[in-house]
Amino acid sequence: MLDHIFLTVSDTARSIAFYERVLPILGITARHDYDGSEGPAGHPDLKGFGAGGKVFLWLRQGTPASGAVHVGFVATSDAVVRAAHAEALSAEAVEIHAPGPQLHYDPRYFAAQVRDPDGYSLEFVYKNWQHGY
Repeated sequence: MLDHIFLTVSDTARSIAFYERVLPILGITARHDYDGSEGPAGHPDLKGFGAGGKVFLWLRQGTPASGAVHVGFVATSDAVVRAAHAEALSAEAVEIHAPGPQLHYDPRYFAAQVRDPDGYSLEFVYKNWQHGY
């Protein structure tokens, strides 16, 4: 089980604006910023996103390593996958694949995939058999 992930971004303000538009569609509505000066030496400032009382996706300023990260976000329906995909594209994401069944995994695996402003691969996924939706 993962507790959190850090994404290193080239422009924190741009990334916050992008994720503030896209993540609420997926039910990720909590925001929390952490001042790195309050932590151990060398700890970065973090801009967080979460849901259900947990902040689990953190952005930090630096040099992105876009090819190193793929993040799959749970969607609660095919319609949510489509909406997150559309909002991401309108917020300047680049499409990897449009919403649809991912037959190479399972005929019930419905997803869309984009690259965020730093090139990170984001997937919006609806798997009704795994998540009980």
